[in-house]
Amino acid sequence: MRPDRRSLLLGSAAFALAGPARAADPLRDGAGRVLETLRSPVARVFPAGPPAAILLYTLAPELLLGWPRAIRPAERPYLLAQAADLPEIGRLTGRGNTANLEAVLASKPDLILDVGSTAETYRSLADRVQGQTGIPYALLDGRLTAAPATYRSLGRLIGRDAEPLTALAERTLTTMRERVAAVPEGERPRVYLARGPRGLETARQGSINVEALGLMGAVNVAGPGASLAQVSPEDVVAWAPEVIVALDPAFAAAARQDPLWQATPALRAGRLHVSPSLPFGWVDFPPSVNRLLGLWWLGKILYPAHFPEDIRGIARDLHGRLYHVVPDDAALDRVLAGAL
Repeated sequence: MRPDRRSLLLGSAAFALAGPARAADPLRDGAGRVLETLRSPVARVFPAGPPAAILLYTLAPELLLGWPRAIRPAERPYLLAQAADLPEIGRLTGRGNTANLEAVLASKPDLILDVGSTAETYRSLADRVQGQTGIPYALLDGRLTAAPATYRSLGRLIGRDAEPLTALAERTLTTMRERVAAVPEGERPRVYLARGPRGLETARQGSINVEALGLMGAVNVAGPGASLAQVSPEDVVAWAPEVIVALDPAFAAAARQDPLWQATPALRAGRLHVSPSLPFGWVDFPPSVNRLLGLWWLGKILYPAHFPEDIRGIARDLHGRLYHVVPDDAALDRVLAGAL
């Protein structure tokens, strides 16, 4: 694989600041908080969690201080080498938060970046960490539908031209909405998201884990709610999903041999699909802009007549634009193995 030519411009004069913010137009984050102490130029950014790390990497990888979890060997070929080599720094937010404020201070960031919910709980966390460290803490909206606005906000905060990626997100979301709108509601499939090695953890329809599925008009058989849920195989059989999206290839292989899972319409029709996951998940995790790729893949498996494009061509193009590396055929084979 080769670095995308666009990546070679990152950090150069091509991404110069559009101009300093006016006094009457203060820098604000996605929660409307004013970042009065943020200085320009921003050169070092501490990501509070995986969504922030991925978003920042796509726009300005040279500003990334490290990853909440170290990049694994299978993921490395799909990222710029210098970024893949960055250390594990832990996470400040979400489940399994491991970074402490001393470690954050030791890394000497100009900005702490958090991407996810902008609800009061997270605004309070941002204010508290900013107050304790003296480091500006930006909270941006992590919803997939907010990706264009989030790119614009990040670009303004760090002094980078975010318009190419903003336009990419806008075009992708517009295309998905238009094509899904053309599908009669009665033809939108009932879908089960199978998480974990047994496929028995899922996400209810209000969870961010199934935001991409919801945007694509899929009917979530797990029903309403905003959380993850543990279910039984009997639950899944009773829900009769027409499509199953699995995150674990081992589960998918086992389910195809299991008479209980074979009782579902999805298995009978050969519509159990494994979501691609390199370098990051296409459908579920982390809930960041990596899911823009997943929207195209979901379109192909849910509505093949409405998505005639070659998924390989789309994946190659979007990998180059988002991850600054254009995968070759063998690398694409690894990404899509078992997915279609």
